[in-house]
Order: sequence, then C-alpha cells, then structure tokens
Amino acid sequence: MGTNNNSSGETEEKIAVVTGANKGIGFETVRQLARQGVTVILTARDEKRGIEATASIKGEVGRVIFHQLDVRDPDSVASLAQFIQTEFGRLDILVNNAGASGVIVDVEGLKALKIDPMTWLSGKATNIVQGVIQQTYEAAEVCLDTNYYGCKRVTQALIPLLQRSTFGARIVNVSSLRSELGRIPNEETRSKLANVDNLTEEGLETLLQRFLEDLKHGVIEAKGWCMMLPAYSISKAVLNAYTRVLAKRYPDMCINCVHPGYVDTDINWHTGPMTVEEGAKGPVMLALLPNGGPSGRYFDQTEMAEF
Repeated sequence: MGTNNNSSGETEEKIAVVTGANKGIGFETVRQLARQGVTVILTARDEKRGIEATASIKGEVGRVIFHQLDVRDPDSVASLAQFIQTEFGRLDILVNNAGASGVIVDVEGLKALKIDPMTWLSGKATNIVQGVIQQTYEAAEVCLDTNYYGCKRVTQALIPLLQRSTFGARIVNVSSLRSELGRIPNEETRSKLANVDNLTEEGLETLLQRFLEDLKHGVIEAKGWCMMLPAYSISKAVLNAYTRVLAKRYPDMCINCVHPGYVDTDINWHTGPMTVEEGAKGPVMLALLPNGGPSGRYFDQTEMAEF
C-alpha cells in the first residue's frame, strides 16, 4: 500500500513517466495527468512523433517533457533512467502502456468483415478473423519482448527512482480483456497464473518460452493457448501475474494492472467503440490512487475485477 514518506512532498509536483505515449491511450493518459498538475515525461520510440505529440499538449497545468524510449532496447531504457535521475532525482508514477499486437493483419480484409464490438468482446470473432490475422513467430517474439519483457526492463530500471517518491509510488501496467484467465483454454496454465503465492518471474518466463516453442511447432491450439491474438493474450496474462509479483515485493507502492476498455486505437485496428478519453480513465485513476489504495489488483476500466 502507498505511504507518504515526506510531508514536504505535498507541495512538490508529482513526476510521471508514460511509455508508448505519442498516440492513443498513452497520449491521452499524459494529457489527463498533466491536467491534474503532474509533470509528465511522454516517451515514444519514434523521436519525431514523440516531439510532435508533446508539442500538441499545450496549456495544461503540468509540464509535459519528451524523452525517447524503446522498451526493447536496454540502452534506451538506461538513458531514460539517467535523465530522470539527473533532472528530478526521483519518480512518482510509472504507466507501462507501450504494447504490440503480435500479429500481421490484412487491415482492409478485416474492415470488410464488419465484425461488431460484441462479437469481438465475446471471443466469437476468433474463427471469423483467422483468414485476415496471421500469428507469426517473429511477430510473437516482438510482442512478448514489448508487452512483458519491455515492461519489466523499464520497471526494473526505474524502481530505484520510484523508491525515492515522496508521495508513495504508483505503477500502472496497461493490460487487456484478453489477459483474463477465463479466456485461456489450458487449465494447468490458468491455475499456474492464478496461484499468487507461487508466482515467480522465472516461472512466468518459462511459460512464455513454452508458448514460443508450441508456436514454433504449430501446436498452440492443441496445447490449449488462446487462438484469438495468441501472443498478445499470453503476454498480457503474464503481465498481470508480474504485477502481482511486484506488488508483493514492494508493499509500499500501489502496483496494479488495468484493462482500459475496448478503445478505438491502432492496436485493435480501430475496431473499439470507446474513445481514448474514456480509455485513459482507468490508468489515470490508478496513477493517482490515494495512499493506502489497492495494490496487486486487476481493474476493468475503473472497477476492480477478477484476474
């Protein structure tokens, strides 16, 4: 649970980092945090897009600063940590938003199918989209390296700065409805990810390696992995489990994961009905949790839900 270590922290501005923030939910999360008077470091892999996005947020209460970040590149992650150390000496909020879908999509073919949001959300679109969405091994590797390992890279690099927060640090891992354990067909995988007392990073990474092996051998359906966005689904389920590992390790922080809602963004090829303004509400709420707030929990938008 969050603690306030320093009463003088009340007069300082909070410092936040949002990854993958040049567009979509990440960008809107930056904007909403800045409106609350937070100083936000907007990060993006593409420097030009990141600078343009930062310039477009003007007139908010808090400052918005750009710093380049590729979550897959350890040097880039180290450069961000060094920048925060030099400029601020601490960090209060980390929103891990950067993500990859893990598939190759025929976007025009997908649009032509005119699948309605309820069909997507229920999982009934799985068979309909197999002809236009392709899960390749290479795309899966990028997805896992971004959604899980990338998040871990950034978090580990910034934990020492978060531990110096005068407010009580907050980590928000942006997840997905696809992460929910009820969507994983394999009972053994489900029970491993649900067993909070036995979750370890080693165990989670063994699971991801097993997924990649099964994908390589073309047996993901036979082995009971999700068929709808397979790499994305398992990356987010493992990210949720990692959230619980972190929450147990750092009891003085509020560390949660959140499904922002089915939002109209690039990562779902603009199939979602919700606006980015609605989608950022959950991440922003968790970023600004009061001290003593929940930790190690999964939220569906702004409501606590079951993993």
